[in-house]
Amino acid sequence: MVPTSKRPRLPVVAVTGAASGIGRAFLAKVASSADFRRVVAIDEQRGDVPGVTWRVLDVRDPLLANRISDIDVLVHLAGDYALDADPVERRAYNLRAAQTVLTASAAARVRRVVLVTSAMVYGAAPDNPVPLPEGSAVAAEPDTGIVGDHLEIEALVRRSLRSHLGLEVTVLRPAAVVGPGVDSVVTRHFEAPRLLSVKGCSPRWQFCHLDDLVSALEMAALGTVSGVVAVGGDGWLEQEQVEEISALRRFELPAGLTFGTAQRLHRLGVTPAPATDLHYVVYPWVVDCAALREAGWKPLWSNEAALAQLLELREGRHAVVGRRLSGKEATLTAAGATVAVLGTAAIVRAARKKRRT
Repeated sequence: MVPTSKRPRLPVVAVTGAASGIGRAFLAKVASSADFRRVVAIDEQRGDVPGVTWRVLDVRDPLLANRISDIDVLVHLAGDYALDADPVERRAYNLRAAQTVLTASAAARVRRVVLVTSAMVYGAAPDNPVPLPEGSAVAAEPDTGIVGDHLEIEALVRRSLRSHLGLEVTVLRPAAVVGPGVDSVVTRHFEAPRLLSVKGCSPRWQFCHLDDLVSALEMAALGTVSGVVAVGGDGWLEQEQVEEISALRRFELPAGLTFGTAQRLHRLGVTPAPATDLHYVVYPWVVDCAALREAGWKPLWSNEAALAQLLELREGRHAVVGRRLSGKEATLTAAGATVAVLGTAAIVRAARKKRRT
């Protein structure tokens, strides 16, 4: 009689940040998956996804190690990436959360940790190859923005891998994420009445829909892909295609004026993101998703479809240089062909007036 092989033991997966955002979307996906033996949800408050074990605690709590001793895979999705958050407090939260997760996972002998940063860490530059290979150097400028947070978190991962040799860590780097609830420099770019561009250079546009990020996270949690993994739609859109789909016209400015104005606005506290964040809407940073493709993954959303949903979700919102505008401001800034310059000039005047009072 030929002995039958034993079925591999299904893993127990835990998800941080499970009550909202990407964490909730991923939790809902794995809660109904037959590939996991049990699903544990970790957040500061209990969420609404049924069929999982909820553990209510702050992911930065050093006692986290005691609460994940029965976990095989931890997918860390708790983070503060709000554009309007205080940058010092936001970074402190994100780094403390990632550090605690990595240290606690090593102490609890968790087999695998999965984190999400961004393909922004590759940097956006006019001479970037299109697409960028996954193994390309990390070339983003460290700054006070969210990109700087991602760079610091990836540095933590590298140090953790040297300190905890038995811990496997997979880092997903998605292209510009699109979907319900997503608010970023890229999504706000499409809330403007014109698409800001730099003379002499056209961006290429690649998006990553939330649904595709969730399916890539599931593959990473199962160990189908590992290491550094880029996630995004197949190919990219040229600027002309984006303008045709969005019915938005570009507004071209010299690079020096664009970034100089943006930096002054940021120093005044008018705009939420540093000037370097504008690189990601005027220069290319398309990624080649080779690891996922070789593992058989295919995005459900094309770049065209993701952009179409982004445009639907932006209805009723208005922004200039990443700053959300009130209805009155939006009406004024949309009035003429010089919308970007008029908008930023009006904001600067308002900021100076406020500082004098």
